[in-house]
Amino acid sequence: MARRNPLQWRRTARALLLGAAALQLSLAGSSALATTAPSEVAQALPQAEMAGSGRMRYLFWDVFDAALWVSPGFAASKYTEHPFALELRYLRKLSGAELVASSLQEMRRVRGLDPAKEEAWSAAMRSAFPDVEPGDRITGEHRPGVGARFYFNGRLRVVVDDANFSRAFFAIWLSPDTSEPRLRNALLQGGTS
Repeated sequence: MARRNPLQWRRTARALLLGAAALQLSLAGSSALATTAPSEVAQALPQAEMAGSGRMRYLFWDVFDAALWVSPGFAASKYTEHPFALELRYLRKLSGAELVASSLQEMRRVRGLDPAKEEAWSAAMRSAFPDVEPGDRITGEHRPGVGARFYFNGRLRVVVDDANFSRAFFAIWLSPDTSEPRLRNALLQGGTS
């Protein structure tokens, strides 16, 4: 049997640790998320129902609890054609810059990002995403063919009138190509396929 040198063992152990723990997810609904729609969601989607929820973890840290709010008739396979709201309740302190950077990285990875649009989309997200503390909520509302609205702790913060931006942004969580398929499945568990 071939022996590995200590550096190879460390790299293998690190890869296994990162692979196993990188993005763990508690698929059970979180008690931190309400079972009734928050006021901003109820206004935008009067018949809103929670399609699903899940917890995002990175390494050993709980990052946020997520809930997807949809209207009757929502079809997961055609999510970009339906209005919906994605609520993120943060469980740790993060800077707005971190939120923007990770969103851009995922938008590039999932859909590709037009360099001509990147600066405008970055600016929109910088306006939408403040620094967050545990308990803060950011709710994004997808408006098909129109764009997105973002709320911070229930108050409207930014309107982005760009349908392409909205599709690319929400693809981070809802696209079949997401880097978080377990979170996607948890969010869409009540949506028809």
